[in-house]
Amino acid sequence: MAKILAVDDSASMRSMVAFTLRGAGHDVEEADNGRAALDQAGVHKFDLVLADVNMPVMDGISMVREMRTMSGYAGVPILMLTTESDTNKKMEGKAAGATGWLVKPFDPDQLLATVARVLG
Repeated sequence: MAKILAVDDSASMRSMVAFTLRGAGHDVEEADNGRAALDQAGVHKFDLVLADVNMPVMDGISMVREMRTMSGYAGVPILMLTTESDTNKKMEGKAAGATGWLVKPFDPDQLLATVARVLG
C-alpha cells in the first residue's frame, strides 16, 4: 500500500484522515503544518500528500509550491483537503501544483476512492 503524509493543523482532522487511510491498509505519517510536512518529505519519500490549506507556520498552497521543487516530488499526487471551496483558492492551488481538491467534511468512502484514483 501507499505511504501517505496527512498535513493539517487540526489534530482531530489528522486523526480522522489517518484512521480512514490506515483502515484501507496505507502507511500514514502526520504533520501539523506545511513547514513540518516539508521537513518530513525531505527525510521520507511519500506516494501521496493530503494537505489542508489554512494552517499556521506555512499554509498548504505554499507547501505545495515548495514541495514541487523538491527532488522526487514533481509527480507525487498532492490533494488539498480543506473547508476552502472558493474558486480562486482552487485555481491558486492548481497553479501551485496541487493534483486535486477535496472539501471538508470529507466522506471516508469518497476520500478512499479519490486516493485510489490518484495512486492509479
